[in-house]
Amino acid sequence: MVSRMFRMETEVDKERRDLLRTRLRETNTAASPVLRALRGTPGERESPLHVWILDESDGLAAGLVGHTWATWLHVTYLWVDDRHRGAGLGTHLLAEAERVAREVRDCRQARVETWDFQAPRFYEKRGYDVVCVIPDYPPGITEYTLTKRLS
Repeated sequence: MVSRMFRMETEVDKERRDLLRTRLRETNTAASPVLRALRGTPGERESPLHVWILDESDGLAAGLVGHTWATWLHVTYLWVDDRHRGAGLGTHLLAEAERVAREVRDCRQARVETWDFQAPRFYEKRGYDVVCVIPDYPPGITEYTLTKRLS
């Protein structure tokens, strides 16, 4: 019988993080035919997708930051300046991001995470479905994950 000794550390180590990411990617690729088929294709890498709305003095009135990956649009941030809320800017941002994702990048679905005080109803009104609800993330706030089929 072999006895092994291990040491556990809790420190930030970027080299180990990168090694772990590489090893996990290799393990996942070996285990999943879908991920294996993605390797070496344009869909393998995340591609940034940003949409901006500027006011008359070129100030930021609203913006959307996201990326596409593996036929998915992921909306990371969507923000509209308080002075311009209710003018449809958020709807225009989201529609343009979905259009680019669908028509230019061949995406078939979209996803977004949002908190209860932010915009879950905004996304639902635009065809997104709640697929996950995480209460108390962070404590006192509920996080929603929503998805939409881009047709």
